[in-house]
Amino acid sequence: MAIAVTFLFFLMIAGLITAFGYRMYSRPARIHERLGAAVVELPSLGTTQKTDRKWAVRIIQTIGEKVPISPQDATVTRRYLIAAGYRTDMALKVFYGIKLVLCGGFLLGSIIGRHFISNPILSIIVVPAAALAGFYGPNLILERMIDRRRERLRFSLPDALDLMVVCMEAGLGLDQAIASTSRELLRTHREISEEFGLVTLEMRAGKRRSEALKNLSDRTSEPELRKLVATMTQADRFGTSIAEALRTHADFMRVRRRQEAEERAGKVGVKLVFPIFFFILPAMLLVAAGPGLLQLFKGLFPIMNSFGK
Repeated sequence: MAIAVTFLFFLMIAGLITAFGYRMYSRPARIHERLGAAVVELPSLGTTQKTDRKWAVRIIQTIGEKVPISPQDATVTRRYLIAAGYRTDMALKVFYGIKLVLCGGFLLGSIIGRHFISNPILSIIVVPAAALAGFYGPNLILERMIDRRRERLRFSLPDALDLMVVCMEAGLGLDQAIASTSRELLRTHREISEEFGLVTLEMRAGKRRSEALKNLSDRTSEPELRKLVATMTQADRFGTSIAEALRTHADFMRVRRRQEAEERAGKVGVKLVFPIFFFILPAMLLVAAGPGLLQLFKGLFPIMNSFGK
């Protein structure tokens, strides 16, 4: 009897799990297969707000809303956030909320920790220094994030140009080539895929191609993308082959990257002088000349003591 009850309970649990899996995973997958792929596949551009944001983010956003911000500072900060990849409406409020929270946390920590500092002048200076560090520290981190994102965009640009050339030589137009490149590079080069996706959305919304490309260069502020936009705009204006211009620009970027690598390799010898002189050379002298100096001092000290007597 116990075995039968256990077997029935097992069958019931297995049936519930099977029904749940079919309704949640298998059935929607079959429906999507019948419907086919989406007509317009949009990359994750970071512009949709999640309704299930964490409570900490909501608290920081609420604090950021209370910070008085001038329109000029808000415009500049929003441009920096867009260059770093944060395009949501709440990004500005969250950023200023983080600055205010860090400023208050560092200030409170410095007030508590100043009692453990014996130097009275340092105990006075540490309080405003900690507050300033907490308020202006996110700006430095944001600038670092912008530089790293621009570097990723610069490194992924030759691959994107090669794919655009292949698409255009296959018969696609420039607009379709940009959209196809955005879809294909979504996993390998996410940043350039998002930027090309925004260009595609702007052109589909009714903007001219030159204006959408100009917005691309203004958003990223990457010199290589500015050159690319200028090349594409001029080729489109004068009626020359855009595919050939893109191929030439991609080859130029690869040659320049190789030259930059060779330049960095040539500077390695000069940069290694100071670490060798301050860290490696003393250790080598200690290992090489240490035993000889010890033997020398061992023989000289008795002679010096005999002269003193």
